[in-house]
Amino acid sequence: MTTPPAKTTNKLPADFLWGFATAAFQIEGSTSAGGRGKSIWDDYSRTPGKTQDGRSGDVATDSYRLWKEDIELLGQYGVKAYRFSISWSRIIPSGGRGDAVNPEGIKFYSDVIDALLSKGITPFVICFEAFGDRVKHWLTINEPWCVAILGYGRGVFAPGRSSDRERSAEGNSSTEPWIVGHSLIIAHASATKLYRESFKPTQKGRIGITLNGDWEMPYDDSPENVDAAQHALDFAIGWYADPIYLGHYPPYMNTVLGDRLPTFTPDEIALVKGSSDFYGMNTYTTNLARAGGEDEFQGNVDYTFTRPDGTQLGTQAQSAWLQDYPEGLRALLNYLWKKYKLPIYITENGFAVKDENDMPLDQALVDTDRVNYFRGTTKNMLAAIYEDGVDVRSYFPWSFLDNFEWADGYITRFGVTYVDYETQKRYPKASAKFLINWFKENHEQPLAIPPRSAKSSTSETSTANDPDSAPPAKETPPPPRSVFQSFWDFLASFVFCR
Repeated sequence: MTTPPAKTTNKLPADFLWGFATAAFQIEGSTSAGGRGKSIWDDYSRTPGKTQDGRSGDVATDSYRLWKEDIELLGQYGVKAYRFSISWSRIIPSGGRGDAVNPEGIKFYSDVIDALLSKGITPFVICFEAFGDRVKHWLTINEPWCVAILGYGRGVFAPGRSSDRERSAEGNSSTEPWIVGHSLIIAHASATKLYRESFKPTQKGRIGITLNGDWEMPYDDSPENVDAAQHALDFAIGWYADPIYLGHYPPYMNTVLGDRLPTFTPDEIALVKGSSDFYGMNTYTTNLARAGGEDEFQGNVDYTFTRPDGTQLGTQAQSAWLQDYPEGLRALLNYLWKKYKLPIYITENGFAVKDENDMPLDQALVDTDRVNYFRGTTKNMLAAIYEDGVDVRSYFPWSFLDNFEWADGYITRFGVTYVDYETQKRYPKASAKFLINWFKENHEQPLAIPPRSAKSSTSETSTANDPDSAPPAKETPPPPRSVFQSFWDFLASFVFCR
């Protein structure tokens, strides 16, 4: 049995947003349905050797067809918000400037948003013109570090470019990641400028970027390892956060990379600095940082989970890069708050139980290691808010469902809901029940937004799983091409990743 969450006198305010996170390619499947075009992950994930289990995202958790059931489950969980991404391949299938907007794609996501609002669930999403009347929290880009380093440095994510010729026929790991990262920063800032000038005056929303990055703790108290921890933070977080919030790259990155690190023009600095209304934070673990590493992507810092006395930092997850150390969340929240001085939205945080994919269902549902992980992170989040004064506005555990975990395929399970990939049946795990109970005890209960009238929600009038079989809804006219094309110019080539 799950241990009941501890009670506290400090409750999170009613407008604190808690819910779960997903991403389009990882859950939707139906890669050729509804007028969708190709994304860079379609062919990449189908290429032999690119995923651990050889499986692609063609089906995933079948959420394009099962979205009504998924939203019903979110409602049963009692969440206040849902963070999801839009497949741009569904919005502009041909993927280029001047190409047509797909009304089926607009309608699909519009119906999803209406169904969420009808249950009082706040959506976090992208696409200003079509959805801005209902969506007030916008994320431009998710985890640009992953796009640049894993896609163009290590070559393990699409498009798979790398200097390693056994992995990729093309690519230069010493230059391309830094060029890509620079371009992503400018793209984010350009999208923010477009929103602030063209949409925010009437839509009254907030916009920001979500950055991945874990706490870096010195291996010991030696000066070189204290410096190493800061150097690791500079490359993992400061690479994107410092330009966006402070207006410059970390000096240490300039020292290491020299002229391989692109420079901003004065106009670009003016565009980039201050281009996020909040800090979007994806974080999972803590690393012990030692000087002397040779991995440039880590700032030439060595990461380890083994303490000087030989003990492990925490419980090992399925993912080699993840151990449970909840105190690191509190430390990182304090670091980000003191350095960047903006409200923090925790947009991803989660744990993959080791060997869960090989367990029988009844055992997998009792995910004690994940429960312990969330018990620790929620406790430390609350302490950061009420004892340290950090302004935290949301908490989105990753993930609502087990799903396609990029290069891991379906072997690694992060979900609080177990998915049987053969039947697509969903089963709540103990971790889901823990989080539901924890937020009941520690969160003021009024809904973050009032439920939307059912008259505008097509999902309320149809029980069919297949969107193609749903009854006709009112026509959603395509947005003006000029607006979508300008936004697409900034974002069309980016893949969301974790």
